[in-house]
Amino acid sequence: MSHPAEKVAVGVDQFLLVLVSGIASGAIYGLMGLGLVIIYRATDVVNFALASLATLGLYVAITFRDGGVAMLLGVFAAIAVTAVVGVIVREVVIRPLGQGQLFSALVVTMGVSLIVESVVDSTWGTQPKTFPSLVDGTVRWGDAALPAQSLVTIGIAAAAMAAVAFLFGRTTLGSAMRAVAESADTAQLIGISAQRVARIAWALGLALAALAACLYAPRSGLVPTVLAAPLFRAFAGIFLGGLTSMYGAVIGGLTVGVLENIAASYVSASFRDTFVFSFTILVLLIRPQGLFGTRTFQRV
Repeated sequence: MSHPAEKVAVGVDQFLLVLVSGIASGAIYGLMGLGLVIIYRATDVVNFALASLATLGLYVAITFRDGGVAMLLGVFAAIAVTAVVGVIVREVVIRPLGQGQLFSALVVTMGVSLIVESVVDSTWGTQPKTFPSLVDGTVRWGDAALPAQSLVTIGIAAAAMAAVAFLFGRTTLGSAMRAVAESADTAQLIGISAQRVARIAWALGLALAALAACLYAPRSGLVPTVLAAPLFRAFAGIFLGGLTSMYGAVIGGLTVGVLENIAASYVSASFRDTFVFSFTILVLLIRPQGLFGTRTFQRV
């Protein structure tokens, strides 16, 4: 017969595993959400092609790995290809639409997403592939064995988020990007190129999405639609935190990750999305602009 203290210890260890897994998932959603918000603030475009472009980067990384290149270099290649292709997409099909075409840009990014998925299908096929973890094994924390990949995911995501915070808070480029987010016309008057900032924002946002994809794929396997679910959870995170808030995107993503893992572990795996989106809807009913967003009546 188990001693009550042993049951409590097992319960604490189990909760720690669920919490770490939830934070790791939330860090991935937070990175994707941060990329979406950076692009939206700079160009007023909700980029639905972000996940498909990041998936393209994943297949590039696997191609490098299959060619005998170290996986870490494959990850860098995935980030670079995703960023470059994303900027090309912005210049070719988004920029010609002009300012204020929010709905048109939304539809165009959906079309780009379908095109990229078709290219991936025809080039690499639809059969699932394995995507290697950056690290293997577990790390002991008391009696709990925490997956090393989850801890590395949290650490890498935290470092990337800190770098973005430094960029926006402490550099001239970050100040220019914030100025364009407030008013592109005013920024143009003081000599800031809104188009240059937009290109940088797209590259940065898609690079963050590609990094998130490389951290997510080892747990899910690789198929052309691998990032569909994380994208919608990232959207839940940014709506929860506030579409215009970078901090809100991160905190919202972390909240979604933790909540879905708690729901899956202690209620039912089939209930995880219901729980997350019900909570998000409840918050939006109380505060439509999200927890950290600002209510706006007109975008300049």
